[in-house]
Amino acid sequence: MVNYKEMYSILFNKMTDIIEEIQQTQRQTEEMYLNSKDSEFVLLKTGQDSDRPGKQE
Repeated sequence: MVNYKEMYSILFNKMTDIIEEIQQTQRQTEEMYLNSKDSEFVLLKTGQDSDRPGKQE
């Protein structure tokens, strides 16, 4: 009989490891960008922007 609990556990643990690795890589590359001389911060508008497409007034 197939042990679904063991299969799920193996899959869950591997996926968790991969997600943590991706998050660490993202943090590493963000730090590289922020520490570079070419980095530029851009302020993005959020919320009730009047120039958003589809906004009815």
